[in-house]
Amino acid sequence: MTLFLKFLEPVLLALGIFLSVVSVILTVHDKKISKVDSRRRVPEKQLILTALFGFALPEYITMKIIRHKTKHVKFMAGLPAIMVLHLLIMAAVWFFFHR
Repeated sequence: MTLFLKFLEPVLLALGIFLSVVSVILTVHDKKISKVDSRRRVPEKQLILTALFGFALPEYITMKIIRHKTKHVKFMAGLPAIMVLHLLIMAAVWFFFHR
């Protein structure tokens, strides 16, 4: 079991980093496209889902820096809520496997 966990931890970390980069790219892309063509924007649902399955912190920081969707409560309150959820999951996993 421990060999499996030693393999799984870096894979999950790499997946989280990859999804974080994807969420940042989608956020920046949505900001750029919003000035040009509102029909081709990234759906808000997709931005929330990438934050949920990746790390919400990079997306939140990106939104604050580029001032994108900062007036939307679902992002400015939702992303920190997702961050808390991620921290709780990480703490539970750590507690369960590292006792």
